[in-house]
Amino acid sequence: MANEYPLVSVIIPVHPAKTEARSAAASKLLDYPREKLEIIVVRSTDLATFPSMKRNAAIRAAKGDLIYFLDDDSVPLPGNLKRAVAHFADPKVQMVGGPNICPDDAPTIERTFANVMGSWLAFGPSCARYRSVGKLRESNEKELISCNLVSRRGVLLESGGFDESLYPNEENALMDAVLKRGKLLYDPEMIVHRRPRSNFKSFAKMLYSYGGGRAQQFRLHPTAGSFINFVPPAFCLYLVALIISAFVLPLLISALACIPLALYLAAVLLQTFAVMARKGFLAGLRALPLLALTNILYGAGVLRGFFTKIAHVKPGGATDIRLETVRV
Repeated sequence: MANEYPLVSVIIPVHPAKTEARSAAASKLLDYPREKLEIIVVRSTDLATFPSMKRNAAIRAAKGDLIYFLDDDSVPLPGNLKRAVAHFADPKVQMVGGPNICPDDAPTIERTFANVMGSWLAFGPSCARYRSVGKLRESNEKELISCNLVSRRGVLLESGGFDESLYPNEENALMDAVLKRGKLLYDPEMIVHRRPRSNFKSFAKMLYSYGGGRAQQFRLHPTAGSFINFVPPAFCLYLVALIISAFVLPLLISALACIPLALYLAAVLLQTFAVMARKGFLAGLRALPLLALTNILYGAGVLRGFFTKIAHVKPGGATDIRLETVRV
């Protein structure tokens, strides 16, 4: 029976500040033949060694025909690998991914962040990364995420691996390249449990960083799919223009200029009601102020990302990477 399954390498890049990777222990519990499973933990001591560098080093060393990417805090459901492997029966399928979902026992503030990230108004189609949305379908980089992603190793090598100059959004650029070679699937039942940021400061920093990463990705690897991500920065510029118009334009014109803002606030309320319908009244109220703030922080990050210097890194240049194979 085990011969029916391909060899899978689980690759887990670990943050320099961490000593343990929860996902390594969780990977041992995957419902998959032990002799067909390889778990590689990738470590470094330098914060400048991006996850993309660690993943690329592990891809080159991996023995598996398939690669399962997990973050160090991802806890996959035991059946994830068998679900994913079944999809690869179609030779056109190159990648399969699913959502990373906040566990129910997480603190209230983390569940609030998860509710915001799982909302369409805050994250657009990428809300599917943070909650199970719809059915199994062909997808793209907007819905898949590298903390829960299975790929053919061959297509990773053909595509040149992760762009080591990017962090974040390195996986988005790679998925765009892989999409030219075949299909990407989103499976809403292929779930990992993973906790969001633990406080508002780190959550805000993440949003700002995500925006900056998107801008830099577009500068290095422009695609039409990124244009939707320009809506938040356009909204930020609109807000600035609205404030200026209040001082320099006649009252009537300034009032008319507020119409888009009124429509946006109505959308925020509708999204709040949607969160309430899924998670309860108090959960919706807690998410309400963060919905708009998410768009502003992300948009500001995009604007900044267009002007920040990109450090073009030579692939394979990191020297402090250590690969550890975990006994299964």
